[in-house]
Amino acid sequence: MKDELHFTAAGNSRLPAIIFLHGFMGSAEDWAPVIERLKEHYYCLAIDLPGHGKSLSLSSRKLYDMPRTAALVVELLERLKVKRISLVGYSMGGRLGLYLALKHPSRFQKVVLESASPGLKTAAERAERRKQDERLAQELEHGRFDEFLEKWYRNPLFASLRQHPDFAHLRQRRLKNDPRELAKSLRAMGTGSQPSLWEELKSNKIPLLLLAGEFDVKFNRLAAE
Repeated sequence: MKDELHFTAAGNSRLPAIIFLHGFMGSAEDWAPVIERLKEHYYCLAIDLPGHGKSLSLSSRKLYDMPRTAALVVELLERLKVKRISLVGYSMGGRLGLYLALKHPSRFQKVVLESASPGLKTAAERAERRKQDERLAQELEHGRFDEFLEKWYRNPLFASLRQHPDFAHLRQRRLKNDPRELAKSLRAMGTGSQPSLWEELKSNKIPLLLLAGEFDVKFNRLAAE
């Protein structure tokens, strides 16, 4: 069977289109509240990235990396006959979104990236990050997933998220994932594995909006760069 990404669609396909790309451990379902507000005015597509939601057990581990995932997204747009589209991406989905916009600029009208980056600038930084991601992948494969989530969300980056009234529901959604599939995703499309996009970003011509939360020191700094 041909490898395809699972997606949801809402709104009239004749309306201006937006594609939504979730972050690590997320799914298309994460965007439901946003899409509910936009579907009367836009054709909204939300994708499950490889290893997430219902986009599971692809035929090759290579299909989990950024270039091949981007190719699957483009194939989906071609199948749906979507010529031009705006893109919204969060974290891992934002990194993929920037890659798509830079590699396929004729397809994207506008791009909104939340808490995302063009990757790490040096090979040494990427190698060190791959080591960190491999340790996390090992935890996902051999540890308890609920304990992994508890540790993950203790990161100071998520301090305000933990106070959100919907955090318990979000955590339950995360538990629907298969940790072995998440490990594949982390190894193939973690920040250490993606190509650096800093140089290509200099020639970008697509309107690009970078968003970061008020308390997100790391991504406010990256957005400023």
